[in-house]
Amino acid sequence: MKALHVITGLGVGGAEQQLRLLVRNLPVDCDVVTLTNPGAVAEGLVADGVRVTHLGIQGNRDLAALPRLARLIRVGRYDLVHTHLYRACVYGRAAARIAGVKAVVATEHSLGDSQMEGRRLTPGVRALYLASERLGRSTVAVSPTVAERLRRWGVPGPRIEVVPNGIDVDRFRFDPALRESTRRRLGLPQGAYVVGGVGRLTAGKRFEVLVRALAELPDDVWLLLVGGGPQESVLRRAAQRVGVADRVLFTGERPNGPSGQDASGGLDLPSLTGAMDLLASPSAEEAFGLAVVEALAAGLPVLYVSCPAVDDLPRDAAPFARRVQGGSDSFVRAVRQARAQGTRSRSAPEAAHHYSIARSADRLMDIYTAATLGVSSS
Repeated sequence: MKALHVITGLGVGGAEQQLRLLVRNLPVDCDVVTLTNPGAVAEGLVADGVRVTHLGIQGNRDLAALPRLARLIRVGRYDLVHTHLYRACVYGRAAARIAGVKAVVATEHSLGDSQMEGRRLTPGVRALYLASERLGRSTVAVSPTVAERLRRWGVPGPRIEVVPNGIDVDRFRFDPALRESTRRRLGLPQGAYVVGGVGRLTAGKRFEVLVRALAELPDDVWLLLVGGGPQESVLRRAAQRVGVADRVLFTGERPNGPSGQDASGGLDLPSLTGAMDLLASPSAEEAFGLAVVEALAAGLPVLYVSCPAVDDLPRDAAPFARRVQGGSDSFVRAVRQARAQGTRSRSAPEAAHHYSIARSADRLMDIYTAATLGVSSS
């Protein structure tokens, strides 16, 4: 089988890194097209031996991109097209049908109750999404929570499949020697208690809640923010305003590169996660909660406001993941309580193994097979 993945952009983000991990684990000949922003994840895919094409789309209404994409699909003789993220789903599903490819699968990574990928869920956004959705064979939701949101939106239930995001559990396995070397590289004081936040530095992730909480925590508590984005300068100013700038570390974007470091020689995400003592996720509207699951794989206690990946499992699958109300005061109390419980084994709980990438890839292959067989029998 030959498949083309179409995605809106390939900067560092959860959906983008999930695509790279899937391509590594799918027993399929995969190429990738990015509509815009061929960033660090594109470089990683190329390093993996994947052909990546930048379509160079000019804004949301660049209709000239549609025939270019259709021509690329036709020339590539793909058996299946798999789209990721809103704009790629709209363009990719239409282009696939123009090119004569009927086996079209889309993954919905980021549908919240009130927003999708940071855009408000207006009637126009919904109408365009539903119109393009009918051009595909099935829509994959990354959690049962997202599947229910799709049904409420108007996507027919039989067209929705659930394939959770997956992680490489072994890459996040706790390594005490790597933890110490990473903390030294970061310049953390001996004995510092490190609260981590992982994700794009955008308003929706609400990392300012953690900055405010830090001001109410002891001086040996540090905040390690892993990610880049437009809110970094805002968060830096907030840290200065509340007097904790010297206890907040910003790492910038950190893709999942080779073990121990990313392509630029910086520390990679598993290394940074291992350096933490606790992960805090203050985002109030998540579609899955990938950072939480990766932290669980590293054996970390987790505090979260929204995480369907944990809430969709039995409570004992992630015994050290705790839901909090979401304000800075609640994080202050929860961090104090978690720290008071002391150190424990850094082994991964059942929840992390439940979301292994091999399991997700196997499930996706079933959907690919059904989509292509459905085409041949229709």
